[in-house]
Amino acid sequence: MTGIHPVLVVDDDPKLIETLTEQLQENQEFEVSSALTVKEAKNKILDSDKHYDAIILDVMLPDGDGCDLCAYLRKEGCRTPIIMLTGSDNEEDVVRGLDAGGNDYVSKPFRIAELLARLRAQMRIFASSEDAVFTIGNYIFRPSAKSLQEQDSNRRIRLTEKEAAILKFLYRSGSRPVPRQVLLNEVWGYNSAVTTHTLETHIYRLRQKIEPDPSNVTLLITEAGGYRLSSISDKKEE
Repeated sequence: MTGIHPVLVVDDDPKLIETLTEQLQENQEFEVSSALTVKEAKNKILDSDKHYDAIILDVMLPDGDGCDLCAYLRKEGCRTPIIMLTGSDNEEDVVRGLDAGGNDYVSKPFRIAELLARLRAQMRIFASSEDAVFTIGNYIFRPSAKSLQEQDSNRRIRLTEKEAAILKFLYRSGSRPVPRQVLLNEVWGYNSAVTTHTLETHIYRLRQKIEPDPSNVTLLITEAGGYRLSSISDKKEE
């Protein structure tokens, strides 16, 4: 589903990983993967096709330093929000983590509610940036590049500016249907010369590009007088 965000937890404490996984996945908002070492984290972040919406990174790891890893990831072009975890809260350590490219810094022991709030805040900020990357169904969506990449085959789909804007707004709306007029206003602005027929034409063309079977809609579905993104398994039709 578009509302589930893949998150990578990098920490050498299996119990902490287990607790974070349970808490983060409790409301079906996050899908959690984990890494116990710097080497494993690098492999999962840089050497695989898996995309993460956020990374929770411990500073103390058995084979290296989390701050050094963060700086390395930034040098390699990773723009994913990174929240640093540490047992120290002195100013020097906080500055070091942020200077390495961390978006936020949380000291142990921490309250899970605070970590979740910080995680969501960083993801909201990132979603509005030019570096934003989203997972939609089986696609990696890069709004700034106006492209979708199919994860199974690496096939790339080029999008028009309006198609990218439609997908971006629907993604941010989660599972809530967006009325046609609202989507029209958000993508085209309050232009009286543009009608819902224009939107419907773009939706039709977009489905031809992204739906495995455009006659049996499973990703970009019609509901309640509007549209929403759904999981591949959703079998609603227009």
